[in-house]
Amino acid sequence: MTTYVISVPGTFTGEVGADTRARLGRALRPADPHGTHLGDVEDLDALSVNDDNTFTLRLTVEADTGPHAEQEARRMAGSALRDAGLDEDVAPLGPAVITGIDSEVE
Repeated sequence: MTTYVISVPGTFTGEVGADTRARLGRALRPADPHGTHLGDVEDLDALSVNDDNTFTLRLTVEADTGPHAEQEARRMAGSALRDAGLDEDVAPLGPAVITGIDSEVE
């Protein structure tokens, strides 16, 4: 198994308050990239929100292959959004992409 850091972009189509963002952050905590070598070095946050209501979820995923990691990241992102009270109409997601592979190689 390999540890991947996956980025999943999305857009909040309506107003999403600070409380909802905090719930989303808590829902993402188990997959927080700060637990990886890459996350520490790059200071990656699990949730980044831009002024235009676009956002990026950065998740760590253990998987055998890149495509499996991307699929699992989308599943995890959807679950975290639902846990925060958001659905696909309020926070549609874009395609998941591999943004890092955690490795102890220096």
